[in-house]
Amino acid sequence: MVHSAPSPEQPIADYLISEQPPTADEYIALRSKIGWDNVAHKVAQDSLNHSLFNTTVRLDGKLIGMARVVGDGFMYFYIQDVIVDPAYQGLGIGHMLMARVETYLAGACTAGATVGLLAAKGKETFYRRYGFAERDGTELGKGMCRFVRA
Repeated sequence: MVHSAPSPEQPIADYLISEQPPTADEYIALRSKIGWDNVAHKVAQDSLNHSLFNTTVRLDGKLIGMARVVGDGFMYFYIQDVIVDPAYQGLGIGHMLMARVETYLAGACTAGATVGLLAAKGKETFYRRYGFAERDGTELGKGMCRFVRA
């Protein structure tokens, strides 16, 4: 299901939605606000530089939300870092971000592509609205991940 999205740089209310990635410093700060591990500046910058797609939401120039898509750009796409500053959660900003992600995916994915994500605990319902299903182990494996720590 593809949801309509505003065009690049279009303000919605007082929000500015853009396809410009955040700076590495903004990315690190936003991750910190939601309690995610800190990453080195160079790692953050390199990761952002290698994203397939970025979208951000700003209010008065301040980054308050972001999302990106990573992957090979052909068969595999992963929605990553859908983050909204806790002070602005519950205002529809996550849906603004996902609408932009869905529009990108509608143009980038071909038949047979896989779009995946790892939902933060408690956010599964949010992603179900976009057609994502939990891997309960019945038909497919449950899915797994590994976090590399220093």
